[in-house]
Amino acid sequence: MTGAARILTVNAGSTSLKLRVLGPDDEVLARRDGGPTEDPEGLRAALRELLDAGPEPDAAAHRVVHGGAAFDRPTVVDAGIEAGLERLADLAPLHNPQAVRAMRALAALRPDLPNVACFDTAFHAGLPPAARTYALPAAWAAGRERLRRYGFHGLSHAYASRRAAELLGARAEDLRLVTAHLGGGASLAAVAGGRSVDTTMGFTPLEGLVMATRAGSVDPGLLLWAQRHLALGPDEMERALDREAGLLGLAGTADMEEIVAGAARGEDRPSLALDVYIHRLTAAIAAMAAAMGGLDAIVFTGGVGENAPAVRARACTGAAFLGVALDPARNERGEPDTILSPPGAAAAAVLVAAREDIEMARQTRRLLAS
Repeated sequence: MTGAARILTVNAGSTSLKLRVLGPDDEVLARRDGGPTEDPEGLRAALRELLDAGPEPDAAAHRVVHGGAAFDRPTVVDAGIEAGLERLADLAPLHNPQAVRAMRALAALRPDLPNVACFDTAFHAGLPPAARTYALPAAWAAGRERLRRYGFHGLSHAYASRRAAELLGARAEDLRLVTAHLGGGASLAAVAGGRSVDTTMGFTPLEGLVMATRAGSVDPGLLLWAQRHLALGPDEMERALDREAGLLGLAGTADMEEIVAGAARGEDRPSLALDVYIHRLTAAIAAMAAAMGGLDAIVFTGGVGENAPAVRARACTGAAFLGVALDPARNERGEPDTILSPPGAAAAAVLVAAREDIEMARQTRRLLAS
């Protein structure tokens, strides 16, 4: 198939459903946003509403959070692929099942429409062995290839790094970027020469930065202690770390705008939550820069990255020793797809509007044209 000009992008996340139809030049021809739709009939109704309004897409691209070891590139979906994705559900329980439900709902409405799975883990598939390998017991060697760091938000990191290079007037191959996808979920990627060489998330989307409701990296010994002394089983532990921790656990709210406002008023819980968030973020930026041997720019994207100037300011202050400088007026304006640094900064700060849909459409067109 070579004529996949109009692409329906389906981003069925843990907290939202985002549907877009993109034209040949990535212009948005149709859109529909909504809350999470775990009911297959609800998903079908949302898709039907968009499709009935037109225009008719030539193909559909689905965001899939975890591809495991089996899926490291965009893949045309069939029954076998769906079954393989279902087997990975326990690696991303808030995301993968929702993606499969969306595929099936769309197939029921448009059985002849090509469906392509675009994986958030694929951008990180080439991580160097030193960055992807856990120091696990030798007895676990049989599963070692699967028990590795995968990394996530790859669609966002791929687009943000490419768009930042355009804004900087440079080739991606010549840049060392730390892309910061800061949203409900949050991760950093070290992108050197256009390739991911390190990232903060690991085997699942729980590792790394403090997030809205996820704890981020926690001492495994603490988790073992909690299992023994708080009588927590695997399901309870998963729910706590996925849905009840992070900013919500620290501040009582997962809304960064509320947290920043509370910290500005001097309230204890929001102040601590913001301090912990920034501490982890700036430490991780330095770690990503170290993985590349330097830094040319930090790229902010995602809901928090795009809409929280206070977070960007504090993160850049923490990274000032790497040469990062920020123009306060530009930062406060927060215009999308803009350079936030003053001229001559040794390392730039760049703001890029998250467009995973463009990356999904790009990957789908390439696959179907091959």
